[in-house]
Amino acid sequence: MSVAELKERHVAASETVNSLRERLKQKRASLLDTDVAGYAKSQGKTPLTFGPTDLVCCRTLQGHTGKVYSLDWTSEKNRIVSASQDGRLIVWNALTSQKTHAIKLPCAWVMTCAFSPTGQSVACGGLDSVCSIFNLNSLCDKDGNLPVSRTLSGHKGYVSSCQYVPDEDTHLITGSGDQTCVLWDITTGLRTSVFGGEFQSGHTADVLSVSINQSNSRLFVSGSCDATARLWDTRVASRAVRTFPGHEGDVNVVKFFPDGNRFGTGSDDGTCRLFDIRTGHQLQVYHQQHGDNDFPPVKTIAFSISGRLLFAGYTNSDCYVWDTLLAKVVLNLGSLQNSHESQISCLGLSADGSALCTGSWDTNLKMLYRAEALIVVGILPSYRDHIVDYVSHENTSQSPMGVICARDMVSAVYYNVLWVRFMGVSDYNKCLFVGLIDPAIRYMGVWRP
Repeated sequence: MSVAELKERHVAASETVNSLRERLKQKRASLLDTDVAGYAKSQGKTPLTFGPTDLVCCRTLQGHTGKVYSLDWTSEKNRIVSASQDGRLIVWNALTSQKTHAIKLPCAWVMTCAFSPTGQSVACGGLDSVCSIFNLNSLCDKDGNLPVSRTLSGHKGYVSSCQYVPDEDTHLITGSGDQTCVLWDITTGLRTSVFGGEFQSGHTADVLSVSINQSNSRLFVSGSCDATARLWDTRVASRAVRTFPGHEGDVNVVKFFPDGNRFGTGSDDGTCRLFDIRTGHQLQVYHQQHGDNDFPPVKTIAFSISGRLLFAGYTNSDCYVWDTLLAKVVLNLGSLQNSHESQISCLGLSADGSALCTGSWDTNLKMLYRAEALIVVGILPSYRDHIVDYVSHENTSQSPMGVICARDMVSAVYYNVLWVRFMGVSDYNKCLFVGLIDPAIRYMGVWRP
């Protein structure tokens, strides 16, 4: 068989394959007669109900002097790392609001940060095109700064996102403005695999976000300025497993659903979308119109531990809580008292799902809890201009994690936590010492999630 005949047969075979693919695509599309919300409504599902006191802002973490761009929780839920364009990483004790580390960065233009699974190190990246690793147990230098323990160099564009491989402190995945994602061996500082770039199935524009499947750490998804999300398998770096179109703008953030079979996206087109990695189909679109044809971009998302709630931060300072099943907004965190004064640029839930932390361009982070998880275990009277020394709760079996205030014995006004100042923890770590500095508050109580 001649070369010309082989080429002719190859062209014919390619045309047949493309035709079959198109027929399969049309057949699958014809079967998509509904979405998640449509099916849920047909089954009589009712939306969740939230009121303005159902999510409570319990504390504000202050310390950054620049826009907060990224945050991450440790797996044990009691520490948070935040990255700001003041050129610092701050590690916070989420229970006390105290700073345990303030790390001065080699490059102030940081865009992302992540905790290692063990919580012993943190990673960050930004416009310097490298990912820097800091060991939190290292000794500070003579200037009091924590030194960089490892620098991961190789990207040709800014590092927009980074995440440690679950249960491994030795491997990390980054996304970059050079249109690639990279799996790194932190021990050696070398690239293990490069995803995209010269490969045809890779992204054709900047990669803005990556998310690793917690159920199967070999899979991760990336979002890009090419308006697509792509699923990758770390064992096959040469091509993307699937490409997920649908957005009409940059995909700013991707996040895996808790079960690992789906993932969510947030885009400049003002929508969040839910995709299924098994079928490759879009399951739901979440969009809320603001005025006439105004759909502010989505900058960050996170799922509740059950997946029923989707938290989405927008550039207009709104932060919607979506019912993922019925595609309904159940609460706008931007409308709550003590909300952020600028856009929410990052958010994340603790490992057990009991707390939500949000970061904003207003330089602050805020901690929110479900109000139904707040249990009043003691009430003491407070007098005008009088400071109450402490609250004891020997009759309770669990330690509290904060303080609430109530104007009466029936309904708790959780907003008043704004005027409670943390003073210390008892010797037995069983109660919190607080001071009331708002004379309008009549009662005080200890709460725990």
